[in-house]
Amino acid sequence: MDDVTVRGAGVFGLSVAWACARRGAKVRVIDPFGPAAGASGGIVGALAPHVPENWNDKKAFQLESLLMAETFWAEVAETGGRDPGYLRSGRLQPLADARAVALAEQRAETAAALWQGRAEWRVVAAADYGDWAPASPSGFLVEDTLSARVHPRRSCAALVAALVACGVKVIAEGADRGTVIWATGVADLEAMSRAAGRNLGNGVKGQAALLRYAAQDRPQLFADGLHIVPHGDGTVAVGSTSEREYDDPSAVDDQLEAVIARAVAAFPVLAGAEVVARWAGVRPRAKSRAPVLGPHPLRPGAWIANGGFKIGFGMAPLVGEVMADLVLEGRDRVPAGFRPEGV
Repeated sequence: MDDVTVRGAGVFGLSVAWACARRGAKVRVIDPFGPAAGASGGIVGALAPHVPENWNDKKAFQLESLLMAETFWAEVAETGGRDPGYLRSGRLQPLADARAVALAEQRAETAAALWQGRAEWRVVAAADYGDWAPASPSGFLVEDTLSARVHPRRSCAALVAALVACGVKVIAEGADRGTVIWATGVADLEAMSRAAGRNLGNGVKGQAALLRYAAQDRPQLFADGLHIVPHGDGTVAVGSTSEREYDDPSAVDDQLEAVIARAVAAFPVLAGAEVVARWAGVRPRAKSRAPVLGPHPLRPGAWIANGGFKIGFGMAPLVGEVMADLVLEGRDRVPAGFRPEGV
C-alpha cells in the first residue's frame, strides 16, 4: 500500500484522505489544531452552483462535484456512523424586476443545456412558497434544484469518523510518511505569496450567525448577497461577511449584527429568531479564486490542495478524487486554471 500523509484536517484535507484511503492507501492526517479548526469549522454550509452561463473549467468542475455530493456524503455517513447534515435542498433567490425575470428565464435555458438534465434552474412565483419566500419586488424567484447544504462542523466530524473506521489516524503531531499532501489553508497560501514576492493568495475573514428556527427540509435562500441555510438541527445559518482587512480573525463585531439585520429584512420570517451562535474565521482565497491543486510550489516532491474560498465544501468530493488520481495513479485531471503555476 502507498503511504500518504495529509497535512491539514479541513474539508479538503479530510476529503483527500478519504479518497486515498478508499483506494487502499495507508493514510494519516496531521493537524496540530485538530479537525475543522479553521475555515472548515464554520456554520453556513451552502453548496451552491455558479450561474449557468459563461461556462468554464471551474464551473464544470463544481457541477461534477455537486452532482456526486449526495453519494459521497451518504458513503461517509454509512462508514463512520455520523450524520454530515447533507441535503439537496434547492435554493430560492428573489428577482428585482421584469429585466431580472427575463435574464433568469434565459439562464434557465442555459442550465437545461449545461446541467445534463440532472438539475433545474427555473422561475417560480413567490406566492407558491408562502412565508418561506424571501421578499421579492417582482413577485418571482429563481429556484434551482442543484443547491445543497451540509453542516460544516458535523460534516468534518463525519469524515473523521469514516476515516477512523477505515484505520486512518487523525493526529495532532507526527512525522511525514510517503507522499505528502498539504491542505493547510491560509498559512500555506501566505507562505507561497511571501516566497513569490507577490500575492498568490490570502485570507478573507467571514462572520456568520446561527438562528433558532425550525425549517429542516426547506430550500436555502440567497438574498441581498447572503446565504440563509436551514440545517437539520432546527437552526438557520446566515452569512457571511467578506473582510480583506481585519485585526482579530476570530472576533465577531457589528458587521455580523448588520448581516443578521439584512437577513431579517430580506426574509422577515426570521424576525425575532434567537441567535444561538456567532462565528468568525478566515477562509483561504487563492488569487485565481479557484482551488489550487497539484505539485507544491515550495515543497519539492509534495502536493497541495488549497484555496476553497466559499466553495470548499461543494468542491471537496471531486477535489479528493482528483488528488487521489494524481498522487496514487499518476492520472492528471486537474483543470489548467487550478494548477499552482496558474495562480
